[in-house]
Amino acid sequence: MNQSIRSLMCLLSLEENKMRWMMVLPLLWLLAACAAFSPYPERPSVSVTSFALAPESTGLAPRFRVGLNVVNPNRRDLPLVGMSYAVELEGTRILSGATSDLPTVPAYGSADFSIDVSPDLLGSARLVTDLMARQRDQLSYSFNARLDVGGWLPDIRVEESGALTLTPQRR
Repeated sequence: MNQSIRSLMCLLSLEENKMRWMMVLPLLWLLAACAAFSPYPERPSVSVTSFALAPESTGLAPRFRVGLNVVNPNRRDLPLVGMSYAVELEGTRILSGATSDLPTVPAYGSADFSIDVSPDLLGSARLVTDLMARQRDQLSYSFNARLDVGGWLPDIRVEESGALTLTPQRR
């Protein structure tokens, strides 16, 4: 008798688990489908258009104003809510900044704006020390930006890296 009660309980437990999975599985599929969907299928590009000392820069740490151009290759407007930005040379962060004062980038269009950035003085000092210790023909750089479009949509990350040649090229 005791064995039959155990087997009946085990069978009921399996049926409950099946019902739970039958309810949870469609929700997981729906969640995966929503995560794969993006109204911005093509990644916007961000390029630097100008670099100057910010007019209100005072004190020991200067601030720079960097002009940026954002190109939206998608069919929907890109309403930028915020942006953070960093530049690294030889793996050392030398500039970073963030702003929430951004325009809406029109569909299949571009927008120009500027962002104030602050130098990382310790990182810059490490970079200068490293450059003085080792002669180089080129410097590797990396540019990272995170564009916040607000709401439930995921952030758009823009990353670019490459090398800057320091020696003149022979012809």
